[in-house]
Amino acid sequence: MSTHAMLAATRPDFAAIAAWIPQGASVLDLGCGDGSLLQYLKRERNVRGYGVEISDAGIVACIESGVNVIQNDLDSGLKDFESNSFDYVILSQTLQATRHTEPLIQEILRVGHEGIVSFPNFGYWKARLNVLRGHMPVSEELPYQWYDTPNVHLCTLDDFETFCTDHHVHILERRVMTGDNEVLILPNLFGSMAVYRFQRGL
Repeated sequence: MSTHAMLAATRPDFAAIAAWIPQGASVLDLGCGDGSLLQYLKRERNVRGYGVEISDAGIVACIESGVNVIQNDLDSGLKDFESNSFDYVILSQTLQATRHTEPLIQEILRVGHEGIVSFPNFGYWKARLNVLRGHMPVSEELPYQWYDTPNVHLCTLDDFETFCTDHHVHILERRVMTGDNEVLILPNLFGSMAVYRFQRGL
């Protein structure tokens, strides 16, 4: 299996994100890790962009892969970037690990014309069942134990949508998935992961 196919198989949110991005768009990927998403989007959509990553290992991996990357802590904001300097700002599987979520979402909408986020759904039925059994959930989307998790702000689909309403963020599109299957019925119960595209509201 090619690297491209493996990425699509292991990170179905990559394909969902790519479907919303036109050819040649400019992209800023926050918390980009090893740069896999930017590599995927460059192949799929010929994007131009940068990644932002805090870990030394992620920075090294990006450089080795030829991904443009800047080392920065997302919780310190995006002050190094001018307003409206990117078509899309993406926060992929990182929202739950940010400490200052509200200002970061506002910064995403300052720097980009649109924002895209993906995150694990804490309302997924398996997560609820684990909590009912007295344990924090551990899954493919939430692979950490309670004592070593970087996740500080887990949320459900309903939580995120309420946040958007309260903070004047206009949701343009949503895709909810379990694995690579889209979930259309009771998504907050049966979807393990969500991807949202949004812009600044009125």
